[in-house]
Amino acid sequence: MRFKRKSKYKAIKVEYDGIVFDSKLEGARYKILKALENSGHITDLEVQTPYECWVEGTKICKYIADFRYKVNGETVVEDTKGVLTQVFKLKKKLVEALYPGTVIVIVKNPRAAVIQEKTA
Repeated sequence: MRFKRKSKYKAIKVEYDGIVFDSKLEGARYKILKALENSGHITDLEVQTPYECWVEGTKICKYIADFRYKVNGETVVEDTKGVLTQVFKLKKKLVEALYPGTVIVIVKNPRAAVIQEKTA
């Protein structure tokens, strides 16, 4: 018998447009971004975009961004987070180092402006 594993941070999975999101926060942000795309404020919305992290021929990890889209031609990578874990902080730094020009924006409030918070 399989048991559903409870989320460590009590996140509840939700589904919108046939896409399963890891939390209500992420699902709510998707609905807002989808509305922004439909109104023309953003373009090229992608969900759960993978970034492979290779160093000197060795795969270190794979980071999956919650969202990637364009605003005025500039690419924005977003992650919705209720809790900033040490693993996330490390992956964020690694992706930003391996993909020059990429800055991962952290959104804690789904209704936030396109860019809410940048962490070190």
